[in-house]
Amino acid sequence: MSAVNFNMRLEAELKEKVTPILEDYGLTMPQAFKLFLNQIVKTKTIPLSFDYARETALTPKAAAKLLHSLKEIENGEYTEYETVEEAIQAMSEEANG
Repeated sequence: MSAVNFNMRLEAELKEKVTPILEDYGLTMPQAFKLFLNQIVKTKTIPLSFDYARETALTPKAAAKLLHSLKEIENGEYTEYETVEEAIQAMSEEANG
């Protein structure tokens, strides 16, 4: 199969934003675009959903616990530990009652 050149114009800001994401996947811009085109051919659809480590929202329960913990810290209601082992021991004791 013979290859052809394909040039594309896009905004500099878009290129700056997408490049580090593609690099996280180990891809160059041309490689990613070729994958995109191959997926269109394979599925005969345009893939609009991509898996990537996105920010995820906290559940309401987790958000409430986080806010409670922050208030405890602001009120000085916390314990400091000298070593990691000491902290792990305290967490283990808390978890096991």
